Amino acid sequence: MQQPAIAPPDPAGPRRDSRLGLLDGASRPMAAVFEQLTRVAPTDAPVLLTGDAGTGKELAALTVHRLSGHAAGPFLPVACGALSPPLIDSELFGHERGGFPSASRQLKGFFERADGGTLLLDEITSLPLEIQGKVLRVMESASLLRIGGDQPVRIDARVIAATRRDPVQAIADGVLRQDLLYKLSVFPVHLPPLAEREGDVPLLAERFLARLGRAAGFAKRLTAEALDRLSAYAWPGNVRELENVIHRAFLLADGPEVRPDHLPGAITGRPPAARALTLRLGASIAEVERELILATLDHLGGSKREAARVLGVSLKTLYNRLNAYREEGRRRGGAGGGA
Repeated sequence: MQQPAIAPPDPAGPRRDSRLGLLDGASRPMAAVFEQLTRVAPTDAPVLLTGDAGTGKELAALTVHRLSGHAAGPFLPVACGALSPPLIDSELFGHERGGFPSASRQLKGFFERADGGTLLLDEITSLPLEIQGKVLRVMESASLLRIGGDQPVRIDARVIAATRRDPVQAIADGVLRQDLLYKLSVFPVHLPPLAEREGDVPLLAERFLARLGRAAGFAKRLTAEALDRLSAYAWPGNVRELENVIHRAFLLADGPEVRPDHLPGAITGRPPAARALTLRLGASIAEVERELILATLDHLGGSKREAARVLGVSLKTLYNRLNAYREEGRRRGGAGGGA
């Protein structure tokens, strides 16, 4: 099958050599990841992605899929830890009508629905060992039996597995089958934590900010001091945490610049209670409400759920207010509006 072209980065994004598919990075660890993914993507080999939460394992899997011969087929990510324990067998491998008492119709499982494409088994160690054995048999035979069925169903689905756990330790802990690890680790790829990706934080931060600006219809930029603060932070939540921080800063910035005071106190070193509200006499209730909401979000590190609780409003109400501020900013062309 013809491999699809990967779209080049947009002019506001990073250099061409700092992107592979959906992944960005100019650091040496990411260059090594890009080289590994480029080698394995055109093959049919299983891939095992390891790395801490938020390092981009699903994006890496999707990049492999889009560069592979299975790109024309579906990409189906499955959060193994979210599968209902009584239904895992059925959800993965499917069932026939009457296969068990409540099976009123035939169901194709995730493996069968990924036929011709790629199946990502995220957090593979969350699957019971018995189910892991069935996964191994399906991978080795390229076929499966639905529950209640007696005819094998042929499938052609590439399997990519991901886990935040160390695979060897997972075997020692009894949550990963050794034979399945052997099958999956034909080509292991480790996604490095953001703290080890020297120079990638500014690149990623500016890319996230540019994406938000395109969606909102106006651009904002990070000041040099804000970039310095972002680069100095340890990023325990990795790329996902950085993306959330930039989204929050975009909402808080009143004008075209994102400054350090728009970043969480954990990043800038500001004590959480340092911010005080200064209200203009004659300000409308709506203006006061806006300042209170944004200040509360800032104080609580951007947690919308906690801010809604402190403000005494529903989470839906808070989202509605933030969306309204975003629309206001769009109407004003980005010169203000705080979104």
